[in-house]
Amino acid sequence: MVGFNMGNRDNISSNYICIICSLLLRDPVQLTECGHRQCQSCIDTQHQKIIICPACQIPTSINEVMIDRGCNSDMQSLSINCLFCEWNGILQHYQITRDTNEAHYLTQQHQEAILNATNLIKSQLTNTQMDIDSSQTTTTVTNPAVGHLHQHVNNEPLRVQLQILTENIPQLKQSIEDSHRFLAGYKMNQDILSQDASSLKEKINDLQNVSYDGTFIWKITNVKEKIGDARSERQSSIYSPPFYSSPTGYKMRLRLYLFGDGNTRRTHMSLFFVLMRGVNDAILKFPFNYKVSFCLYDQSGEEKHVIDSFRPDIKSNSFQRPRSDMNIASGIPKFILLSILEEEDSRYVRDDTMFIKVMIDFCNIDMALLSYVFSLNPGLPIHIRETMIEEESERRQRAANEIIGEQPD
Repeated sequence: MVGFNMGNRDNISSNYICIICSLLLRDPVQLTECGHRQCQSCIDTQHQKIIICPACQIPTSINEVMIDRGCNSDMQSLSINCLFCEWNGILQHYQITRDTNEAHYLTQQHQEAILNATNLIKSQLTNTQMDIDSSQTTTTVTNPAVGHLHQHVNNEPLRVQLQILTENIPQLKQSIEDSHRFLAGYKMNQDILSQDASSLKEKINDLQNVSYDGTFIWKITNVKEKIGDARSERQSSIYSPPFYSSPTGYKMRLRLYLFGDGNTRRTHMSLFFVLMRGVNDAILKFPFNYKVSFCLYDQSGEEKHVIDSFRPDIKSNSFQRPRSDMNIASGIPKFILLSILEEEDSRYVRDDTMFIKVMIDFCNIDMALLSYVFSLNPGLPIHIRETMIEEESERRQRAANEIIGEQPD
């Protein structure tokens, strides 16, 4: 059983749409590694120990797929339009359960819609033109459609229609089954194309933002919504697009926990570095041992950026040659206090957007110089910034030498 098909599906947030069947989630579950959701039945049909998310290609163990009760609870108040009739209401009243007295499929509106659809199919099968006045078929009965017809058994034209319909039940059943098979095949092809298109779009977006110099500026939009998702554990972390140390170098990305990770949850934003499997790993040197520096940009113009660095622990598996798509993330759990990040007029979040820069330090830049490096205009060409960093380093070295030379013997 797949998700719910709604008349207003295009107006419902993508957070509530299954990435497998593209319908409204039914019994939602969450892939904990990437945060995307699927119908429980769509997961159950895969029979795999490792689930590869079709939206982002991130693997999740079948044991790490969690039932998302919070999402299911939020969905109950969604506004729903029936696909077959003019009924509208909330999802809680739309679903058929044993405990509800408002089962939508037994309402007069839905029965009449199904009756009209049945009459149309029957008309096509028998090539007879039906001439039933819709005003003559109204009823207050809330039983199935057959009971609806019996209310008018004394109506001579309707009795004839019922007799014809009864005679053609086998053909009608076969036609419906053929239609279902056709639609199922069409839907499967449509789902495959949709997944391929989504994957291709993500790859194109990644290529547009790709960097090959060991630095990357990650623009994060809809920060408030993403913090809310992290707080409710709908999606505890997000990944940056991949970037590279050079066109033939290491492949990397960032992983951000906007509401903190582990012991820092609810107190800090946690920022981590992830080494990914690349096509040239066989000729690269491992373990990866280059210093990684992060910068959260101050957008107020005062350049009070949050800057921190760490040097890899070369004994950790996080920095060995990747044997799967990604190594375990490693970095700075206490990057910035949430209280600072969530201030009403935070200098680090403007227009619901933040910018994080990562720099892989291949030249052992002095820690005191990092503030200058991150203060340079990112719009300048790379070779200009490199020249400015070199000149600033030489200037500071000369100043230090002059101070030493002035000291008495």
